[in-house]
Amino acid sequence: MERLYMKSKDSAQMAVEGLYRDLERRIISSPAGQCPVDMASAFLRMCHAQSCGKCVPCRVGLGQLQIMIEEILSMDTNTDLKILKKLEKTAKAIQVSSDCAIGVEAATMVLKGLSGFREDYESHILNHCCADNVINQRQSVPCVGACPAGVDVPGYISLVHAGRYDDAIRLIRKDNPFPTVCALICEHPCEEKCRRNIIDAPLNIRGIKRYAVDNCAEIVPVPKKMDDTGKRIAVIGGGPSGLSAAYFLSIMGHQVTVYEKRTQLGGMLRYGIPSYRLPRERLQWDIDAIAAAGVEFKTDYDVQSEETIHKIKENHDAIYISIGSHNHKDIGIPGEYAKGVIPAVEMLRGIGDDAMPNFNGRSVAVIGGGNVAMDVARTAKRLGASEVCIVYRRRRDDMTALPDEINGAIAEGCQLFQLKAPSEIIVDKNGKVKGLYVQPQIAGEADKSGRPRPVDADQPREKILCDIVISAIGQATDLEFFENYGIPVFRGNIKTEKSNVVDKVQGIYAGGDCVTGPSTVINAIAAGKVAAANIDTYLGYNHQIEVDIEIPTPLIQDKKARGRIELKERYASERGGDFGEVELPMTREESSTECARCLRCDTCGYGSFRGGREQKW
Repeated sequence: MERLYMKSKDSAQMAVEGLYRDLERRIISSPAGQCPVDMASAFLRMCHAQSCGKCVPCRVGLGQLQIMIEEILSMDTNTDLKILKKLEKTAKAIQVSSDCAIGVEAATMVLKGLSGFREDYESHILNHCCADNVINQRQSVPCVGACPAGVDVPGYISLVHAGRYDDAIRLIRKDNPFPTVCALICEHPCEEKCRRNIIDAPLNIRGIKRYAVDNCAEIVPVPKKMDDTGKRIAVIGGGPSGLSAAYFLSIMGHQVTVYEKRTQLGGMLRYGIPSYRLPRERLQWDIDAIAAAGVEFKTDYDVQSEETIHKIKENHDAIYISIGSHNHKDIGIPGEYAKGVIPAVEMLRGIGDDAMPNFNGRSVAVIGGGNVAMDVARTAKRLGASEVCIVYRRRRDDMTALPDEINGAIAEGCQLFQLKAPSEIIVDKNGKVKGLYVQPQIAGEADKSGRPRPVDADQPREKILCDIVISAIGQATDLEFFENYGIPVFRGNIKTEKSNVVDKVQGIYAGGDCVTGPSTVINAIAAGKVAAANIDTYLGYNHQIEVDIEIPTPLIQDKKARGRIELKERYASERGGDFGEVELPMTREESSTECARCLRCDTCGYGSFRGGREQKW
């Protein structure tokens, strides 16, 4: 008789593992507006099914938690708020007494829910329905709900599929006046919730938008300006948020003036993103369209005193503050003020005005792990640096930069030093950089974001030889003059309500980086849209932005799993020496194939039931 056997998966186990993968995709694509109590109950049932049954807390306790939550959700059972204390007490007991992670983490999940959405539990107990915040978040189309600006994604995808590229641009501009910018650099949160995830993979939404802007007419007319209201609005800051607000307010019939500190408009789009990602002429195309809406621009206008702010306030009926985070944060280590230490924001700002630094034959160390760090590292290679290393104190998996940006930097020859915390910049007798000391780290306990905290490893410091150190560890907003004027500032950001109105200051609104801290372009655009609507209401109007475009009727959908079309890139060896675009657009065949994968959630299922798209706002 044989003593041992080779392990192999039977058909049942393989089917179950396939179901796990299907479930993972389904969870990832869950849209906002799902009842969190109902979702907690479903997760708990799955956790209970995983129990081996050895220990009582897991085998019996999870079942009791499940019964209590189902009682809370039941429309036929009346209970009171005391059940929440019982639920919490039971979960804590399971958390500390279960033998393994199945019970511990299931109980932890319940406790997180009680802390994070307790009002939803209370609403089900008291009213037998979801809380108002859940109902208000419901969006019938997942991708539209995930887009901060609420762009009609299925609508413009269907227009691209039909070859109506100008109409696609017009539809995008209803909610977002930067179609080209977002086609090139948006972080596409819409793709995360794409329901196509359930079948195979999300649509390449940004790639489809790119095809639209590449193939539309040279000039796509903006909407006709509404009747003049005689109201004057000042926008302080000519970045994506300010320009978005200005565009919509101008179309509404108001007289809008944008005050910009720099010589050129665009904010961080021009002064923070290299041209190999966002060519200046592509940015200018969007800005020209905003100008065509009737917006007035005053560049080289620095709002640098209380008197200037007071003067602007006197001459305008409302103000929107949308300045960007153009200040760098100090590294906080010895030697950071040596010659050869360059803040990333200052380097990119100079490049935005065509002042290119000379890195020929020099060794560069970049400190940071975000998109800005990747931008300056890849830019340094293009400026002739012999070596570029990216020094980051956490793991690669914990970097905040987009995976495509990290992969692009490595492909172009940048080295990535993970778990290395800069401790000192080495300076020669002339005060110039000659190296960087780093302390090796080890991944520790997870912080609130879920990323492991870096902890000093029991190893000696290491020395990295370099001629230049570029600091890309974060940015801040200069709000001193606004704060002196009476604008409330909390932890370096302007304090506002959700409507973007500044707390306790009548007629002044704020949005973008100066409110949230450094964020994404689509978040800045969304802030401008929200501000425009609420400023219009504040001035006593209810103008509505809409476009008259007929959306094609969806065809019979092929719901078979198929591959996602990815955007190609120029070869790393070819692109690393110039500032030409890295990404290559889709072909007509690729665009048509990818558009056909859209499930048209705007007209199918829940989307149709809830009225589909929002025609105006």
